[in-house]
Amino acid sequence: MREHPPFRTETTFNLLEDIAFTVIKGNISEMKTIHSGSGTTKGVDADISDAVTEETLEATVAFAKRLADRNETVIAITGAIDIVADRDKAYIIRNGHPQMAKVSGTGCMLSALIAAYCGANSEQLLDATAAAVCLMGVSGELAYERMIRNGAGTSSYRSYLIDEISKMSAKKLEGGAKIENR
Repeated sequence: MREHPPFRTETTFNLLEDIAFTVIKGNISEMKTIHSGSGTTKGVDADISDAVTEETLEATVAFAKRLADRNETVIAITGAIDIVADRDKAYIIRNGHPQMAKVSGTGCMLSALIAAYCGANSEQLLDATAAAVCLMGVSGELAYERMIRNGAGTSSYRSYLIDEISKMSAKKLEGGAKIENR
């Protein structure tokens, strides 16, 4: 693991000082860096020692709420277990599939979905962000099922993921959502 490059960390803090972000999304290691000023990652991936697990879940939810309060924003911590929080409420989302980590750009896809959902639902930013995170996860699960059914590989999975996002219905999303309030 390596520490976040000084330029990246410095740029992040300059942006946080100058801009009131609607949503801040990142993995748990990135969020810990935003909180404390230092942290470690493996490329764009979280440090394994930071992983959100059942054992660390409650503490991470409390951390996300504090970080949201301090930055006056919605926080989206992504990983095997996703947490979306403002200062008062949090959602725990247990959707997604490990195959998503094998496709470059899934984090950027999620950022675009969050921006679109928040743009369309500017009065309900927490719920909009949670819905976008849930949509991405459900799409990842459905794409994996299709990949296995078709005997396909990672390149096909990427296309299936995009297909599932574009074909998602409210019924399919609600049926697949694994989301809880805290």
